[in-house]
Amino acid sequence: MLNFYGGVGEIGGNKILLEDKDTRILLDFGMSYSCRRRFYFEPYLSPRDERGLLEFGILPHLQGIYRFDDSEPSIDGVFLSHSHSDHASCISFINRRIPIYCGETTKTILKSLSETRARTFETDIEGLKIETFRTGDKIKIGGLEVEPIHVDHSVPAAYGFIIHTSEGAVAYTGDLRTHGAKAELTQDFIEKSREAKPTILICEGTNISGADVSSEDEVRRKVGKVISGTDGLVMATFSYADVDRFKTFHEASKTSKRRLAVSMRQAYILDRLRCDGKLKLPEIDDGSLIILQKMKKRYSLWEEEIQSHLNVKTPEEIKNMQDSIVMACSLFDVKELIEIRPRSGSNFIHSASEPVNEEGEIEFTKLLNWLDHFGLPMYQIHCSGHIMPNELKDMVMRIQPKKVYPIHTEHPELFSKFLSRYVKVEIPRRVELKRSAINI
Repeated sequence: MLNFYGGVGEIGGNKILLEDKDTRILLDFGMSYSCRRRFYFEPYLSPRDERGLLEFGILPHLQGIYRFDDSEPSIDGVFLSHSHSDHASCISFINRRIPIYCGETTKTILKSLSETRARTFETDIEGLKIETFRTGDKIKIGGLEVEPIHVDHSVPAAYGFIIHTSEGAVAYTGDLRTHGAKAELTQDFIEKSREAKPTILICEGTNISGADVSSEDEVRRKVGKVISGTDGLVMATFSYADVDRFKTFHEASKTSKRRLAVSMRQAYILDRLRCDGKLKLPEIDDGSLIILQKMKKRYSLWEEEIQSHLNVKTPEEIKNMQDSIVMACSLFDVKELIEIRPRSGSNFIHSASEPVNEEGEIEFTKLLNWLDHFGLPMYQIHCSGHIMPNELKDMVMRIQPKKVYPIHTEHPELFSKFLSRYVKVEIPRRVELKRSAINI
């Protein structure tokens, strides 16, 4: 039996409970940002504790799964498809006796992100019982056998799952794409799922509407062209953990005889990710990278560790080397422009998704105002981390499940109409639980 506590009619927030006889597992346990935005507006209106999340159904009222619940554990494990917060950030609330299964590099990313953030009741993952897996492993848990299969996504160590139950196989895509740098990983998942002959496919449909067809190769060509044609500073923004995008900018910078400047947080995460040799990441002090020092009065331990490297530069130093670097930054780093003062002829590359909600549009408008003030034109160069509609159809036709549940999409009805000719589509309903006797 499947119960959906998130990810239904929304992008992200996946929380799927699979029950088979006496065994119960969760597939992902991410934050539902669409639900959260209905009641909170950070940083001015934020939940004080877990009660502020339970009250509005942001966390489901499930007894026996939370660290603040005195009840005996009621589930046998949580399986994370990848490290993005809309799939994983709510694991901080999980009872420390319940095992959490994820890829080895996913564990590294989650730990690194936790170490570089202020510890709050929402970010504290200390004491979690994390077990790691790789493609090819088969995890026995109660009466189930869970088979993780790698997929390509905009973060390393992304997986889909094939869960072998007493009533047949259930395949879960997590988030995946076929147009990225490692499309063959997704093909492996599709083939393994086809061989399993699943009765059910739980399938993401993020791009069923508004798909923007591109690829990482196309991003690489466009980024290289902008960088090579820029006389002054090149600024860029992309996700901290998007290793493919980092490598795209790193290679384009070297080709244009520039060095890539990254924030201290990104440098810390990259340094930790080097433990995965398959990612082929450079050492952070190999000469091709610069670390932008954030000017503040006090530094955290992880920041002090990063500042011990010789290639750390202040905004004042960056100001004097604008035509020889590409500066990767986040929205929080743009205030350094006041000190850097970009020269005429500088450019900004936005290499992330465009805003999809009102709050995102407000933040994006502020970024545009800063760029306008400092005279930086903006280029939008990005490719999605999610599968495109035609490739989605091809995947479903190859796997041939008996039934498909669309999740991680704001348009499940469109998903159903698009695929109804090829497979039975059942739109899941989000389980709305009333307040329960959680022993807080």
